Amino acid sequence: MGTNKKPLFAVFVFLLFLGFTSCTVSYNFTGTNISADVKTFSVYYFPNRAKLINPTLSTDFTEKLKDKILKQTSLKETAENGDLVLEGQITDYEVHPMAIQKEDLAAQNRLTVTVRLKYTNNKDHEQDFDRSFSGFEDFSSSMSLNEVESSIVPEIIEKLMEDIFNATIANW
Repeated sequence: MGTNKKPLFAVFVFLLFLGFTSCTVSYNFTGTNISADVKTFSVYYFPNRAKLINPTLSTDFTEKLKDKILKQTSLKETAENGDLVLEGQITDYEVHPMAIQKEDLAAQNRLTVTVRLKYTNNKDHEQDFDRSFSGFEDFSSSMSLNEVESSIVPEIIEKLMEDIFNATIANW
């Protein structure tokens, strides 16, 4: 008795195809974890309230934060009242001696930048927060801050950008 297995095979292939087309897997390669209804963001100017002032730090920090969000999300920037609002101030910019050696001399110094950030998610206020972020870089004590500032401040800003992005947009 020969049975015709073609109709059974066709049903199997159809069900298999139906199963593959009805299942979707979503990947997000930007590292963001924001709601689909969030479309815009606003970054307000971060004034420098530290005792030691770097004259370009406020502008550099504010612009780098905007650039980071624009490059790593599909959000649109708006001047005010975005779905996400990032505002705050630079609260500290200081150098401390590190790695003390003989005769109480430091082998290295550390430049630390601290930023206070108020984050408001106007679509989900449970995610709002107000906290400080700090970044630092060490440099040889044989060099002055003026000599190394132009090379280490961008590195510190980049570290702060990563920490802030992870705490806000990536929601880690």
